[in-house]
Amino acid sequence: MRAHEAGAMHAEAAQPAPAWLREPEDVNILLPQLWAKTVRRDDEGVLEVGGVPVTELAAEFGTPAYILDEADFRARLREYRDAFTGADVYYAGKSFLCKAVVRWVDEEGLCLDVCSGGELAVALSVGFPPERMGLHGNNKSVAELTRAVEAGVGRIVVDSGHEIDRLTAIARERGVRPKVLIRTKVGVEAHTHAYIATAHEDQKFGLSLPAAADAARKILTEGVLDLRGLHSHIGSQIFDTSAFEVAARRVLGLQAEIRDEHGVELPELDLGGGYGMAYTTQDDPIAPAEIADHLRKIVDHECSAYDLATPHLSVEPGRAISGPSTFTLYEVGTVKHVDLDFGASRAYVSVDGGMSDNIRTALYDANYSATLASRVSETAPLLARVVGKHCEAGDIVVKDEFLPADVSPGDLIAVPGTGAYSRSMASNYNHVPRPPVLAVHDGAARVIVRRETEEDLLRLDVG
Repeated sequence: MRAHEAGAMHAEAAQPAPAWLREPEDVNILLPQLWAKTVRRDDEGVLEVGGVPVTELAAEFGTPAYILDEADFRARLREYRDAFTGADVYYAGKSFLCKAVVRWVDEEGLCLDVCSGGELAVALSVGFPPERMGLHGNNKSVAELTRAVEAGVGRIVVDSGHEIDRLTAIARERGVRPKVLIRTKVGVEAHTHAYIATAHEDQKFGLSLPAAADAARKILTEGVLDLRGLHSHIGSQIFDTSAFEVAARRVLGLQAEIRDEHGVELPELDLGGGYGMAYTTQDDPIAPAEIADHLRKIVDHECSAYDLATPHLSVEPGRAISGPSTFTLYEVGTVKHVDLDFGASRAYVSVDGGMSDNIRTALYDANYSATLASRVSETAPLLARVVGKHCEAGDIVVKDEFLPADVSPGDLIAVPGTGAYSRSMASNYNHVPRPPVLAVHDGAARVIVRRETEEDLLRLDVG
């Protein structure tokens, strides 16, 4: 098992030299761990995805735009599906969801995790089998729970005592017995940003182990809901399985307590998702097969220790599938050179998007990479900061990157690893319309989420 902390993971011998140590021509090299599988440069230095040059995509569809490699996305779905044979893999739709993605998840044979009425509506609109869906959320409304029950959603992950009461009333009224899991917080401190660590006590998700035991007692005593198991999600952007080992030990300990008190062995266990992806060369993601192997060994070991039958396992990868499959394509508008205190200089490269299409840098202090995408450059690398067009000093897309010193207005810049949460968390700040999502596959591109227009913005403003 790897026990490195997120953000500090790298194999020294395997990583390329830092950008500032490379020869000038190396600034044009694409590091494969950061890009979708079909991305490459042509002889002129133009980035291609699925056989289509980004210059053609920009000319036809405009910028900024999210460029999704469909073959890569589907391959990652299959990789998790195949790694977890015998378990259920729920694609976490919150990372990125649209009708096309729902169809791909269905066609590749995975389950789907949704966490709001809107995500549920998208899934149902294209006929995704509701029995292969799970509903999450820390404050599900009566309307959301009712819709999930009436649609026949396969399982609901309950998050509080109040929610159990709501769902019990809905189930009684309709004479149904929905399957539920209880979300627990097991006190594990995942090595990740505080806003995406979800298993410690002082946060909104789930029930502490004693409270989860009370919830199980309530559900089993009333007999209205079908309690299938426990759920534990420790956070996001995680690069080792050591925290999962502690979480599994604690949640399976609760399973044993429930068995001892009620004579019931819960048949399912969900260990959540949160598996990391590479945003920069410092990130060292675990392969799905390795994750699956480790989790199975962990669960088998802990079940043996508690004399429990091994429950049916499920997991919820999202970012690790959607994130690497997509990059954002921008056009450079202005470049400013500023002197830094220590005698160096930095170029502020302003692009035609920013925090409205990727809030993660401002919100999480997230790190990204970038590359000149529309041509080759023979100039030396220059320390650059890719920034947006919004009226905020914190409107930063890429904090620090080495770009060619001749980067100029009209150049295209590509930022990899933006498939997870960028479009999902996009906004209309400064009344900027949200970019489209283009799926590229086998030499053809199509719009799967269209670009917003000013007419879209005005349509909602009733005056």
